Order: sequence, then structure tokens, then C-alpha cells
Amino acid sequence: MILVDMNQISLASIMMHLHMQKESNIDENMVRHMILNSLRMYRTRFVSEFGELVLCYDSRHYWRRDYFPEYKYSRKKGREKDSKNWDDIFGCLNKIKEEIKNNMPYKFLEVYGAEADDIIATLCSESSDEVMILSGDKDFIQLQKYPNVKQYSPITKKMINGINADDYLKEHVLKGDTSDGVPNVLSPDNSFVDGIRQKPLSKKKIAAMIDGNFPNEEVKRNFQRNKTLIDLGCIPDELRTEILDKFKEAPENSRNKILNYFIKQRLKTLTESIGEF
Repeated sequence: MILVDMNQISLASIMMHLHMQKESNIDENMVRHMILNSLRMYRTRFVSEFGELVLCYDSRHYWRRDYFPEYKYSRKKGREKDSKNWDDIFGCLNKIKEEIKNNMPYKFLEVYGAEADDIIATLCSESSDEVMILSGDKDFIQLQKYPNVKQYSPITKKMINGINADDYLKEHVLKGDTSDGVPNVLSPDNSFVDGIRQKPLSKKKIAAMIDGNFPNEEVKRNFQRNKTLIDLGCIPDELRTEILDKFKEAPENSRNKILNYFIKQRLKTLTESIGEF
């Protein structure tokens, strides 16, 4: 399987598009071409070794936000301050997502309550085949504990490897994840929401806690908070079951749909490479 983090691929395409044209107006046709061409390139590169694409999307609702309401709060706050028209951006991406779901011949997975991370992690844990994860997200390093799992970053155009998966996860849990609004284990839940400066977490303190020797109950509690949010082994069992069921049930559209879709959207260049999809 080639497990594609479609939210990252799609957002990277639209950000590159906005950067290239240096204006805020979105050319939907260009974004569509960029996303589909990315799928073509990665499929061409990896299909012979890893098999077919599986497109993994975030749900609109995350189970982690139920557990920890501050989860990814800073991203939402950042978008509110941003000059970009995020309603237009998400409107464009959602339209293309539905087109891909209805016309492209790949398994399409979007499960209520799950992020793409949850889908990818669940499928990796159950697969005995060779798996390639297409994402630059370093959260997936922990999945390289499975010997059949590899990761390629579309951002850096390089494999992500050479890092001990277990050691990386332990340190990541202690440090938290600023981009997801998860404080380090020495800091309170509301650190990012209320702009509270995190308590410094030195290498010496990390080394002291790496094997579970916490200085007090509060830090131990914060460690469990972070582990639940960051460790992809902590996905709720019922969600894992639903992801696996959806994967088994996911239809694959007929390849005959591709040509009509490309003609309708005037994707002339991609039509010339239709055999690579």
C-alpha cells in the first residue's frame, strides 16, 4: 500500500499555487491539476514496489479534541489572524476531494472522528505487506517500528529514516507538539490557549524522565495526556475497528471514469499521461 496523507498533499499544493502567483485568488483548475499530478508522480515512483494508492483524509471532527479541547487550537487561531481566505481555500479543496472520491480508482478513506494519522497508523499496524507512507509528518516516524513500513516526504523529496522509532516517540511525548497545541510534560493544558510560556525542558530533565521516572504526580498526569495525544498506539479501539471496516468496504472506482473526468475538467496534460494513474 501507498498511504497518502491527502491533507498534507492538498494543502501543500494550494500553498505552492498561492506562492507562485503571489496573489490571494485561487485558480481551482491549477490546484486540481497540481494535486492530481502529485498523485500521478508518487504512484509512478512507488507502485511497482508498494502497490496501489490509498487516499487518507482528516475527518472534520477529531477524537483528540474531545479528549483535549485545546488540541490544534493554535492552528485555528493562526488562520483567524492570517490574511488568506481560508473559506475559499477549504471550499476549493473540499470540492476537489469529492471529485477524487467519485472519479479516481483508489480506495478513499475519511472516517468520522479520525485524522489521516489514525487511518495510516491503523492500516500500518495490520498490514504484512510493504507500506509506503507519503507524508512529511514526523509523527509517522513512530510507525517505522514496523519493519515493512517506510516514509517519504513530499516536502523535502527524501526518505525519512535512520531514526530509532521507540526513542523518538518517548522524547516526542515528553516534549509535546507545539504545532498541535500539546505542551511539554512540565506545562499545563492551557499553555498555548492562554499564551503561558512553557517551562523549559532540558536534555538533562528529558534523560531523567525518559524511562518513566517523573518528579511528581502532575508531570506523570501530563505525560499520560501527551501519550494519549501523540502515541499512535493510543487510538481508541472502536475507532480502529471502524477504520478497518471502512478500508475493507471502500470501493475502487472503475478506471473508465478517469478519462471522462479529465475531459470534463479540461486536464489535457494529465490526459496524455492517463496510463500513469
